[in-house]
Amino acid sequence: MYAKRIKSLPPYLFAEIDERKREVEKKGVDIIDLGIGDPDLPTPPHIVEAACNAAKDPSNHRYPSYEGMLSFREAVAAWYKQTKHVTVDPEDEVLTLIGSKEGIAHSPFAFLDPGDIALVPDPAYPVYNNATVLADATPYPVPLTEEHEFKPDLESIDGEVAKKAKILFLSYPNNPTAATVERSFFKEVVDFAHDHDIIVLHDNPYSELTFDGYEAPSFMAVKGAKEVGVEFGSLSKTYNMTGWRIGFAVGNAEILNGLRLVKTNVDSGTFQAVQIAGIAALTGSQDCVKRNVAIYRERRDILVDGLSSAGMEVKKPKATFYLWVKVPSGFSSIRFSMSLLERAGIVVTPGVGFGKYGEGFVRFALCVSAERLKEACERIKGLNV
Repeated sequence: MYAKRIKSLPPYLFAEIDERKREVEKKGVDIIDLGIGDPDLPTPPHIVEAACNAAKDPSNHRYPSYEGMLSFREAVAAWYKQTKHVTVDPEDEVLTLIGSKEGIAHSPFAFLDPGDIALVPDPAYPVYNNATVLADATPYPVPLTEEHEFKPDLESIDGEVAKKAKILFLSYPNNPTAATVERSFFKEVVDFAHDHDIIVLHDNPYSELTFDGYEAPSFMAVKGAKEVGVEFGSLSKTYNMTGWRIGFAVGNAEILNGLRLVKTNVDSGTFQAVQIAGIAALTGSQDCVKRNVAIYRERRDILVDGLSSAGMEVKKPKATFYLWVKVPSGFSSIRFSMSLLERAGIVVTPGVGFGKYGEGFVRFALCVSAERLKEACERIKGLNV
């Protein structure tokens, strides 16, 4: 019944976890969900108010433009200039997306033919691999290992593979490992892309969730980056807008036009009221972002300290709202995740769900209150892992 490309997809990790969680909930277990990275904090009021007012305007009830409102793209360009010191032309170097996931998932259809190769980090957000498969292309895993600080060793990629590859997916600050990089790494990426004629697709939704003085560089801030790639941004994590579905891509105009051509055939743009809410987010006071960061920093410290006192090996990340934690000796990532769910009512994401090289780790998301995190730590201590 289904096409071969659908049959070749792995089961979507988060959907499987949700199903198992529901089974445990039916038994009356109090679940603490540290699995999916979905902010529990509300969208700031000034953003909601802008959306409500815009939704009442009949001019916003019709089809939006495919590339997005120029006013939204101008807001993105101004935000990039202010926060990343990067200049992009809102006319042809910014594209509005129905959430960055949509743009990432559609990109392989613009640049990959059946059998072409995409270099996909492993472990990584599953969409990179799965979108490549849906485009009938071939994902080539690039290991992200602890020994290499969860960065791809570009020099170790087989020369013939690099010659055939057309796309390189990246994401820093990284999901799931929470790894961070400096600008010097992005310079290596630009040189690699130039040498092998590869398009770089940098997924950057966690750029503003940084701690302890660390500032996440934009890929676009590196000389030559605009010649080889684009960067995907999202309002989801920065402004607690996961359900609103609003994001953007910036960078190389020709690459963005390829994505736009796909989008004109598969969607009809982003609701203008949501884009107007996005303008309010990007151009309004950023105090709400600072509050978010302070909350996640507190949660990070609670969970790092609690897991450490429970005997688990965990490092304190400088960005994202994730912890990438080694599983105890004798456990696989799936077995440990199931043990936490069934014995302690705690949901975490097994590392192997993000790829082969994610084995040996689980991901904790800081998307519950400090009190619930403390409760989770007490439950884990009681397991004597």
